[in-house]
Amino acid sequence: MNQSTRIITLTTDFGTSDTYVGIMKGVILGINPDVQVVDLTHAIPPQDIHDAALSIHSAHRYFPEGTIHAIVVDPGVGSDRRAVICQTDRAFFVCPDNGILTYLLHEIENADGQSINTVAIQNKAYYLPEVSNTFHGRDVFAPVAAHLSLGVPLANIGPPVEDLVQLPIPNHQVSGNTIIGQIVKIDRFGNAITNLSESVLAGIGSTYEIRVGSTRLMRLNRAYAESGIGKPLAIIGSFGLLEIAINGGSAEVSLGVKWGDVVEIQRYD
Repeated sequence: MNQSTRIITLTTDFGTSDTYVGIMKGVILGINPDVQVVDLTHAIPPQDIHDAALSIHSAHRYFPEGTIHAIVVDPGVGSDRRAVICQTDRAFFVCPDNGILTYLLHEIENADGQSINTVAIQNKAYYLPEVSNTFHGRDVFAPVAAHLSLGVPLANIGPPVEDLVQLPIPNHQVSGNTIIGQIVKIDRFGNAITNLSESVLAGIGSTYEIRVGSTRLMRLNRAYAESGIGKPLAIIGSFGLLEIAINGGSAEVSLGVKWGDVVEIQRYD
């Protein structure tokens, strides 16, 4: 991909009712008018670093090699938290060092042959001339991402770092014939996404019960419509994770599920 036509994605908790996102785009295009800017999402719950970490991890692989992902969910803005660029084999990630890259780093650490190169963003030549204490998305991350899209080497932006902040990852547990996971995200449709992957469920056999709160489900759906309207169901979602959903409704509302709730799968054979 030609450097000047690189893609920059934006992931923020800014929403779309204010001008923050548009201003970031203006800064980027003022530095590189030929770059393609893609809105990944601006609906991350305010200051929810964990949700941002899940979102960028699930989405980044669907973009071309060399894509630059600017992620601004930054409750520590204006403090001494670091700003970083991480370069993987496929992409660049421009973000605060606050755990946003937890799932990405976990994947790389557990994969053979993958590498990562990280620098602290310190060279103010690539910032806007005036940097506020409250809007580093505009003053730091947007201009740095734009300069990066023009081919500025990482070494010019700052020194290497290794000790990146990582959040604790909620892993599933196995106890006898029971697999224990938890809800890690509620999406816009009210679907409860768990940390139980399709591969974890592959060996559970044909007779089992999925439990969340007082809800009991005896099978996995292949499609939402396999259950009646308003009925709860379990399904492997588009990112390969078990979801608890309501056909035509919201599991969050109808079942009262929330982030962190336990989901159990009890095997009977």
